[in-house]
Amino acid sequence: MNPLDAYWMPFTMNRAFKQAPRMITRARGHYYTTDDGRELLDGFSGLWTSGLGHCHPKIVAAVQAQVAELDYGMAFQVGHPKAFELATRLADMAPEGFTRCFFTNSGSEAADTALKIALAYHRARGEGQRTRLIGRERGYHGVNFGGMSVGGIPGNRKVFSAALLPGVDHIRHTHSLADMAFTRGQPSWGVHLADDLERLCALHDASNIAALIVEPVAGSTGILVPPIGYLQRLREICDRHGILLIFDEVITAFGRVGAPFAAERFGVTPDIITTAKGLTNGVVPMGAVLVRENIYQALMQGPAQTIEFLHGYTYSGHPLAAAAALATLDVYAEENTFATARALEAVFEESIHALRDAPHVIDIRNLGLMGGVELAPRDGAPGARGYEVFLKCFEAGVVVRNGGDTLQFSPFLNSTPDELSHIFSTVRQALATTA
Repeated sequence: MNPLDAYWMPFTMNRAFKQAPRMITRARGHYYTTDDGRELLDGFSGLWTSGLGHCHPKIVAAVQAQVAELDYGMAFQVGHPKAFELATRLADMAPEGFTRCFFTNSGSEAADTALKIALAYHRARGEGQRTRLIGRERGYHGVNFGGMSVGGIPGNRKVFSAALLPGVDHIRHTHSLADMAFTRGQPSWGVHLADDLERLCALHDASNIAALIVEPVAGSTGILVPPIGYLQRLREICDRHGILLIFDEVITAFGRVGAPFAAERFGVTPDIITTAKGLTNGVVPMGAVLVRENIYQALMQGPAQTIEFLHGYTYSGHPLAAAAALATLDVYAEENTFATARALEAVFEESIHALRDAPHVIDIRNLGLMGGVELAPRDGAPGARGYEVFLKCFEAGVVVRNGGDTLQFSPFLNSTPDELSHIFSTVRQALATTA
């Protein structure tokens, strides 16, 4: 038996990988080391996770100290100080009005938790008929059943379609190649697409809709940047009809768009925010759901001896995760990371859009330190060209991500211009040798 056979890998072509594995054994700063001793420049900062660089010494030290002091503490009816400290820090960092924090272990769990909070909120207010959830086509909210149901990536939904949540609908996605190709930053076309929410309000009756969940910048589907005014209009429509607005900021929070939250960058305040990834710099799995005070207070009712919200996880607020997150927030502040990332945006934008004349490129999209380069698919083999470029870059010493035929980039928040130049010159060379 192949010693690699037992591990069923996530979102991976398992058969192909095990015939030609790509094994990483070490990471430091902006580089991985492979099992054969090669160094790879990480052009995706983990998986949108590790914006400060791998194995940051302050975060490593915090986790090492914590595991020697309190490895685990019962999460139900008992607490530990670092979870409370972290919740307070996150509430202070969040947009005005956000005062409460519920911990999860991933972005997928955070999405499902946010949906459950929305449903419980309306029921507690006497509007239990508000059960319909609205997502967006091409949206990604994790792989649990709630997140998949409101998510809009067809491949993720296909096999499980019969078991997805009922009472879910989707507004249109925001991308039009004909109207937006090669836009730098937010497109000027497309604000009207937000009005599709009004269509669903008319179809289902707005009084039956609990929440709308969107990514401020759609990441996993290939970096779809919201048109100017689009998020503002969604906020206005939600306000008009009493619908909660949930921002899935699992990718966009903690500096990826040059601010603590995309809500701040875009000047739009939702009712609920989900986070994960950059919360701990990817060191320990953790997610968090941030809510406004009125939502929390609506659920704080009933007899004192009853649990107000019957939901949670064994590892909610895990001591190691909380220690990693607190150290991560410290480093963001001490190294002025968000401002550093914001200052790097212009260099990133120029570097990625320089690929416009490269073979097979049909679109480039970017905002903050998020970027997508869309390639023309091969006839009868969608995704094959993007995967080939990914493999060629890996062999050339640079890690990028392909989502189908869209190459995706999420560089470190403290990258250097030379590193960005190296990433995109490697991609150009790979494209030049790809049929």
